[in-house]
Amino acid sequence: SGGTRVHDKELLIKRLEEQGLHPESFKYHLQAFDYGMPPHAGWAIGLERVVMMLTGKRNIREVILFPRDRFRLTP
Repeated sequence: SGGTRVHDKELLIKRLEEQGLHPESFKYHLQAFDYGMPPHAGWAIGLERVVMMLTGKRNIREVILFPRDRFRLTP
């Protein structure tokens, strides 16, 4: 997967609030934006997807040690 990251602090705070999250909980992450954040993006195939292909599994959850879904966010 890949994507362009948010590099504007105010926009990020707005999006956090829209998701019902508290910007104070992300205080240390947001502080990095005070020093300037250039536009950036990234991509990765993901180790789990490689393992899924190598093992012939059809569902990525079969190769993830602690799969997450809407009912389980932590192991």
